Amino acid sequence: MNLRIHPVSFLLVAFLSGCQPAGETRFQGYVEGEPVLVAAQQSGQLTSLMVRRGDAIKTGMPLFSQDQATEVANVSQAKAQLAQTQAQLRNLATGKRPPEIAAIAAQLRDAEAKRKLSAEQLDRQQVLVAKGFVSAESIDRARTQLARDQASVSQMQAQLATAHLPGRADERAGARALVSASQAALEQSAIRLDQKSQRSPVTGLVQDIYYRVGEWAAPGQPVVSILPAENIKVRFFVPETRLGELRAGQTVGIHCDGCDAPVPAVVRFISASAEYTPPVLYSEKNRHRLVYLVEAWPQPKDAARLHPGQPVSVSLDVSRQ
Repeated sequence: MNLRIHPVSFLLVAFLSGCQPAGETRFQGYVEGEPVLVAAQQSGQLTSLMVRRGDAIKTGMPLFSQDQATEVANVSQAKAQLAQTQAQLRNLATGKRPPEIAAIAAQLRDAEAKRKLSAEQLDRQQVLVAKGFVSAESIDRARTQLARDQASVSQMQAQLATAHLPGRADERAGARALVSASQAALEQSAIRLDQKSQRSPVTGLVQDIYYRVGEWAAPGQPVVSILPAENIKVRFFVPETRLGELRAGQTVGIHCDGCDAPVPAVVRFISASAEYTPPVLYSEKNRHRLVYLVEAWPQPKDAARLHPGQPVSVSLDVSRQ
């Protein structure tokens, strides 16, 4: 957004430039600034404003902040969710807990003891059957019990081996994905929190402040206007008869009231559209009233001597200043 002078002043400058004789060495113009508008990135109530109009600030200095209660809570929630998903991933990577493994090992020892007892019982039944003290049916029952106990031992051995294994590959991959999603959510919450406090992106002067502490600022709404020295330029008007003396990159001299020496500036823009100072009719006789807008930019160190809206005069021949 450009800082513009009053339309009446603009017409006065154009009138003066359009009425200058063809041999005039200076042309009338004015200083204009292109401020940087620092806007709120999130909606919220302004809780602090660290600058005032006219302050000289540097890049990175704090400008204003908004209410952050919701964003702080979101960051805390995201941290808790990340911790939860990381714990789940660690759990899948280490297998069962030591007490659970110890319980399975105890069950295995019990199953082995029962299998040993069943084996001994089978041996005794075989001796008794051979002597005719018991029927052969008792051997079948002993063998069946031994088979059951052996199966229990095998089952508990398998459970103990499984307890030492980490989770399945698909489960671990899913847990890692949840950790990545939680990290991204935390980063997003942290960004939103950071956006509630704005710092100056440039070095310059505070031109205006559009909101005050306690007011509600919507996203994209400018809160502070800053004018960097490199965004100060001079706009002046050159008659059609002198236009051929100008080119982009040419150095001109800026003269202002109170300036002890001309301020050098480089021409960056020459308008392709002509303007007439009203009321003027198009004719060969009035061609000297046909003017073109030209913009010249001083060095930042020299721009501090100029102020937006200030009337100036411009000389094309720097060597004759």
